[in-house]
Amino acid sequence: LLDPDPRAGEELAAQLENLGFPCRLAHTETELHKLVKAVTPLAAVLDPVHDHSFEPILDSAGNPVPLVFFSSRDDFNNRLRGVRAGGHAYFTKPVDPLALAAVLDDLMLRSPREPYRILIVDDDEPLARYYALVLDNAGMQTRIVNDPMTVMKALRDFRPDLLLMDLYMPQCNGPELAAVIRQQQAFIGIPIVFLSGETDNDMQLAAMSRGADDFLNKSISPEHLVGSVAARVARSRSMRALMVSDSLTGLYNHSYIKEQLALELSRAIRHRTPLAFAMLDIDKFKAVNDNHGHLAGDRVIKSLARHLRQRLRSSDVIGRYGGEEFAVILPATSAEAATRVLDEIRAGFFRLHHHTEQGDIAVSFSCGIADFPQFNNAQDLNDAADKALYRAKQAGRNQVVAA
Repeated sequence: LLDPDPRAGEELAAQLENLGFPCRLAHTETELHKLVKAVTPLAAVLDPVHDHSFEPILDSAGNPVPLVFFSSRDDFNNRLRGVRAGGHAYFTKPVDPLALAAVLDDLMLRSPREPYRILIVDDDEPLARYYALVLDNAGMQTRIVNDPMTVMKALRDFRPDLLLMDLYMPQCNGPELAAVIRQQQAFIGIPIVFLSGETDNDMQLAAMSRGADDFLNKSISPEHLVGSVAARVARSRSMRALMVSDSLTGLYNHSYIKEQLALELSRAIRHRTPLAFAMLDIDKFKAVNDNHGHLAGDRVIKSLARHLRQRLRSSDVIGRYGGEEFAVILPATSAEAATRVLDEIRAGFFRLHHHTEQGDIAVSFSCGIADFPQFNNAQDLNDAADKALYRAKQAGRNQVVAA
């Protein structure tokens, strides 16, 4: 971060640190270039106090560093120079740290796409291993089931994005297995692709009428297999995201969180591992809306959503439960561990500054946590976390309470 104003630079650096971006601060261009040579930056955020600040910056290996500019000037020529220097964004002072963080998230690809999970169901073990090798080499995750009668356990544990299934198998053929899978609400949307040497079009159509989405010939080339599977999963994920996401935050919605809580709890029971469920509520949110407007309230909600996404694990399930309330499922986590994690997030969120037309404000949240095995069904977990949240509110807000 290059900011010639020491006080403003330290404040912006502190805000970026709170948002999860380790930040090195320079007040002069000489200091900046020394920092760039000493550490390899993922991005540089610059106040171009002189025209040559708009020049590209190279790291110690001679590679260009992604640039973001901010300035007190908002004229076209300044913005144009930033574009010509390869700048990815341009902010005017005072900089909104949350807006800057959103740009840095995109720029640095801090949330890499989760690998596609492919479940291969084929009684031919060498052929199944070959398909798995092809897809693994393309960056996907695979699991093989050779006995179709055991596929339900793999569906629950692996949660595949797509089933790649042989058409002819002993005990249970592909169309029969597809029909059984489609009978269950939790798996009704998973794409099923048959992979077979069957060339008769009528037979293929008959097989697909039982619940499959596509039909590939076993003589398919590795490139075609990867492309077909990737395209089908990408479309499925996009459609699934629209159905289960909250439009304001991009987090999971209320119904999906309830569905996932039941699934994660059943997994925790089978594997005898702990599970924590947390409910969060933004404190005095009505006052934020009343005093600063609903747009400011929406920014606070999106800020907390972003803070949770950044600070929690990819295996944790985060959702907006409704209004200013959020829910988090933490697999393989005890109530004590979840309390520590959520309390750190609470403290970090309270340190953030939220920009409004009336000035910067700080906002807190309260949190209630319940865990398995203390509560052993999804409704009890939900109710216990809700009661713990109520106790946190009654005790003065801005705290985490475990059931």
